[in-house]
Amino acid sequence: MGQVVTLYFLPGMMCDERLFSSQITALSRHYTCRVVEFNTGDSIEQYARLVIDSRLQHAGESVADSKSVLVGLSMGGIVAMECLRQAPHLFDALILMDTNPLAEDPSRKRLRPPQIKRALDGELETILIEEMKPLYLAPANRSNETLLALVLNMAKQLGPEVFAKQSKALMNRVDSSDALSAWDKPALVLHGEYDHLCPPERHTLMHALMPQSELHEIPDAGHLPTLEAPTVVNDKLFAFVEALHTTPR
Repeated sequence: MGQVVTLYFLPGMMCDERLFSSQITALSRHYTCRVVEFNTGDSIEQYARLVIDSRLQHAGESVADSKSVLVGLSMGGIVAMECLRQAPHLFDALILMDTNPLAEDPSRKRLRPPQIKRALDGELETILIEEMKPLYLAPANRSNETLLALVLNMAKQLGPEVFAKQSKALMNRVDSSDALSAWDKPALVLHGEYDHLCPPERHTLMHALMPQSELHEIPDAGHLPTLEAPTVVNDKLFAFVEALHTTPR
């Protein structure tokens, strides 16, 4: 297959490797798959450093003989964009899903401190339930108890302290439009048809900032297409990564 291809999966807020379980199962047959989780630190810059350190640690002396693909969903996509700002030379392709290149919206920013306090006071599960059904999932998936339980369990496993740190990171993030404009390597932008957290116009903007990118909408999916429409996402990712073998570095 030529060069070794490694995919770095970067999960969204209050998610772990289970967010990408279907993708890792499908793609690990052909490529190396690694998950970088954000359980420590409280800034997007720190989270990006974790990804960069993982890339350097696993690549060792063979950075030039391998291809690395950033795969970020939601907050993970924001971290991926920060990786492009800090060390674009270490990465060869970019996959962004249901994310946002802009700084935190002021109205959303005002909601963060009260949410953090509530979470630390024991209301994490309540906060998640309040937001999860109306904002995270497509209408067809809002009654999927297995899916809802998985999303809730990932968050509960991480706990309120991680919620507070990740909320702070998102609240203080910077606009990443410049990093995307400077990126001239392969890129894939995916978004769920019913994503209300990161609506279609955010993805149209990212596609415009990276004219070389592919843009695809995932039908019958919301903010979590890797869980809501895993087969469709798997096919899109596989086709994109396969094409890298014929793309010059």
